Parts: sequence; C-alpha cells; structure tokens
Amino acid sequence: MTSDTAVPGTVKAAGLLVGIEGLAGIAFAAVLLISGSSQPGLNIYGEAGYFVVIFGGVLACGIGLLLGKRWARGPSTAIQILLLGVSYYAAVPSGQPLYGVPAALLCIAVLVLLFRGPSRIWADGDGVSDDRGK
Repeated sequence: MTSDTAVPGTVKAAGLLVGIEGLAGIAFAAVLLISGSSQPGLNIYGEAGYFVVIFGGVLACGIGLLLGKRWARGPSTAIQILLLGVSYYAAVPSGQPLYGVPAALLCIAVLVLLFRGPSRIWADGDGVSDDRGK
C-alpha cells in the first residue's frame, strides 16, 4: 500500500510527545543504575533493564508516529491510557501531584492529538490506494 496523503501534524505532534515519554523512561533507567541501591536483595540491573525494554517500545511507537506508520497509533493510545493510571496513582494515593498532574496532562494531550479528525482520517487509511490504483 502506498499513501497519497501526508502525515497530519497532529500525528507528528503526538509522535514527538510519545517519543519524549520513551526517552524519559530510558533516562529514569539510567538514573536508577547510577544511583544504585543499598538495600540487599534488590536487582537494580533487572529493574533498569525492564524500564529500558518497556520504554524502548514507547520510544519506538513515538518514532513510528513521527515517520507516519499507522501501526504505532494503537499501541501509543494504549500506552497513554496505562500512563493515565500511573499518573493518578502518583498524584493521589502517593501524594505527589507535582509528578502526577503534568504526566496526566501529557497523556491527555497525546490522546486528544491521536483522536483529532485529521489523525482519525489518516489512521483509517482514507486517501490510501494499493498498487493497482484502487
């Protein structure tokens, strides 16, 4: 399939924000490794590796959106919904609204961008034809 339409700015903006989330998660893993832990029984390398794998996927989705790959929209949407739950937990039960509220606003912004009209039309494949010209 080839695309006859350009990637909308809303998708590119969402891709940029999702990419920033991925980079932030990988940076957190680096900080985790650098700071280490003095508690016995903690596998800091395993925990940091887990964050690198998870947020590497988030970064891949952000890059996918920036490059106009339709497959990246679904996982990016799911990631935002999951991170909204994490944001709520940070803001309310953990008592850290300075972390939770901005993270929630970022997730909401990405969701709005991914569900705006141009993004939905692009994701549905309108304006796309196959090699036979259909």
